[in-house]
Amino acid sequence: MAFPYLEAVVGFMILMYIFESYLDVRQHAAHKLPTLPKPLVGVISQEKFEKSRAYSLDKSYFHFIHEFVTILMDSSILYFRILPWFWKRSGEFLVYLGLNAENEIFHTLSFLAGVMVWSQITDLPFSLYSTFVIEARHGFNKQTVWLYFRDMIKGIALSIVIGPPIVAAIIVIVQKGGPYLAIYLWGFMLILSLVMMTIYPVLIAPLFNKFTPLPQGELRVKIENLASSLKFPLKKLFVVDGSTRSSHSNAYMYGFFKNKRIVLYDTLIQQCKNDEEIVAVIAHELGHWKLNHTMYSFIAVQILTFLQFGGYTLVRNSKDLFQSFGFDTQPVLIGLIIFQHTVIPLQHLVSFGLNLVSRAFEFQADAFAKKLGYAAPLRAGLVKLQEENLSAMNTDPWYSAYHYSHPPLVERLAAIDESDKKTE
Repeated sequence: MAFPYLEAVVGFMILMYIFESYLDVRQHAAHKLPTLPKPLVGVISQEKFEKSRAYSLDKSYFHFIHEFVTILMDSSILYFRILPWFWKRSGEFLVYLGLNAENEIFHTLSFLAGVMVWSQITDLPFSLYSTFVIEARHGFNKQTVWLYFRDMIKGIALSIVIGPPIVAAIIVIVQKGGPYLAIYLWGFMLILSLVMMTIYPVLIAPLFNKFTPLPQGELRVKIENLASSLKFPLKKLFVVDGSTRSSHSNAYMYGFFKNKRIVLYDTLIQQCKNDEEIVAVIAHELGHWKLNHTMYSFIAVQILTFLQFGGYTLVRNSKDLFQSFGFDTQPVLIGLIIFQHTVIPLQHLVSFGLNLVSRAFEFQADAFAKKLGYAAPLRAGLVKLQEENLSAMNTDPWYSAYHYSHPPLVERLAAIDESDKKTE
């Protein structure tokens, strides 16, 4: 008797939904707490706390509904074998267009086109409500309906342009890969990721946002001096018009080797009136670079990607696996989708492990900025970002340990203060 792969996958999906819903309930209870955590009393204003609490509760209620609908749809699509039905319909659509349904590349692109339409239709109500109701209610949304749909159309157009060549390449590699398939797939994805990391900030990101050089002034001089002191090869320093879409703030850096760039959200500059707070945030980001966190993360992702492709090569010819999900044939894309579902337990464990490492990196980057003399402005900057983004002030320890890639504010401030005590 064949192993019931489909039932096992759906069962585990439901179990994970129950477990994560339990964590969500714990976090929801934390959001309801009427008082600030003791370490934040006198640090966060009561007004900001009340706003943060209301925002967090709104998002939490929305999250419960969204996750329930998602698990209901995903488990139903698998259990009632809608995927194989849709695969057959996509082939019939090709025949209707006068194309060859036996061509796996055409068949796969037809299938993905249908999936994209379905995803847009099912995701749209949730996305619209999140953006134009929740985010707008709490003062974050700044984009118009026209801008929202313009961005969506641009995203779809990019998928249509970039997606088919990538899909075709993957199918050909799997069909021709032989015993070295995992290596070829990994090599292709490595090259693709490097190419996308290169062209995204130069060609794709400007399609959605406007990037302008940070004007000459004290802030620019301070950032350039900091980068120079750390031998960070800063080539360009940009401000992005994040305020056209949201009042949330951030900063990030990107680039390879000797061609690094730093991007500040205009909202960050508006919210942090003190230049030292912004420079401290940049010092934290540069800490990630100096401590090789970016490189370690990239290597970890490559190892995991290779292991995933290695696992895929072991199961891609399993007729029982495909038949369990309702497929009589063994298309490449369907094999990848099924494999991703069968390794969900491992993915959750890996995600949890990566979050642990990420939080450790955040503490290290904070400590790095402190060693540069930015303890006080970093502390003030973290508090400012927490306040202006209305981030959750009370966090459940189980929820944050499982979900958060960054430590809660209370823990970060405690670590900075502890460092100060040790210094004293």
